[in-house]
Amino acid sequence: MIGAGPAGLMAAEAASARGVPVAIYDHMPSPARKLLMAGKSGLNVTKREDAALFRAAYGAAAAPLARALDRFGPADVAAWMEGLGEAARLGSTGRVFPLSWKASPLLRRWLARLDARGVALHRRHRWRGWDADGALRFDAPDGPVALRPAATVLALGGASWRRLGSDGAWAGIDGLAPHAAPFAPANAGVAVDWSEPVRARHLGAPVKGVRLRAGALASRGEVAITAKGLEGGGLYPLTPALREGHPLLIDLKPDLDADAVARRLARPRGKLSRANHLRRALKLAPVHLALLREWGSGDDAREVKRLPVRHGGLRPLDEAISTAGGLRLDALDADLMLRDRPGTFAAGEMLDWEAPTGGYLLTAALATGRLAGEGAAAWAGP
Repeated sequence: MIGAGPAGLMAAEAASARGVPVAIYDHMPSPARKLLMAGKSGLNVTKREDAALFRAAYGAAAAPLARALDRFGPADVAAWMEGLGEAARLGSTGRVFPLSWKASPLLRRWLARLDARGVALHRRHRWRGWDADGALRFDAPDGPVALRPAATVLALGGASWRRLGSDGAWAGIDGLAPHAAPFAPANAGVAVDWSEPVRARHLGAPVKGVRLRAGALASRGEVAITAKGLEGGGLYPLTPALREGHPLLIDLKPDLDADAVARRLARPRGKLSRANHLRRALKLAPVHLALLREWGSGDDAREVKRLPVRHGGLRPLDEAISTAGGLRLDALDADLMLRDRPGTFAAGEMLDWEAPTGGYLLTAALATGRLAGEGAAAWAGP
């Protein structure tokens, strides 16, 4: 297994459960760094919702990922976590977390299980591809290493958060480069050059109770004003449309239709200022009023429902939570084995699929890791 993130660890677990000797190689000094970072604010492992709705979150990749998700879906993820001694905590929106809330206790138990099965973890081993005879080449602390395993699982990650290990360098390796779609940000914020009043009064403020839209995509959820722009779960599902250049719009009162907004704003305002009239008529929060001042043209009735966000595009790739692009799924067979390199499987975020945050990302990483690990074990034989 090359890569010690969730997909690589799950591939190792699946293969070792079948009695196959397994070794994991990773170029970082410690495993699953991105998982640990994600778990700092609460590790969302999966989501409990209608199966069709869950699959729809993967968009065009739903069909290629179906086999992996059929074999290891949300209920299986929760059961697996509980098997590691972490009871599942169900959030109000169906999101599932470990009882401890964090990633570190779960990871410690997971690594202990793999160690008990004899899985070896080799750190600081940077994979450099294959040599002319097909051996795996690594740069290691004690010098170059060449291996000829019976089967290989590549779980090399995407191209965001380089400092945590996902640098996307594998996309330039001979044998993979022809199958790699260009990386692009997914689950990313947008860049905004805020005015001084917003910077002075509203940095860090949550923008709640809004609906955002870009192209055919819409999302209801919270965003936050940051020094660099807008971030948050309400924005991330719109990344595919924003990459295509669709404008970003915010509905500040999604529970009122346009006519109701217009009627309320048409009431006499007397001596009230515009801001106080908006606040009283529509119960807008100060941060909502700040956004109207920032981007509005004065047509309040229309812009409360369709406020255009002036932004400078998506934040850079390395700041994105995840990435689109990667190893194209049509380069793999049903077991996630490379069609032109028998015995080599691939899994996780290095594959060309994307999904919003909310448990979908980690579920698919674990599911593809499990499928690839089972395929590798079957290929390696008894």
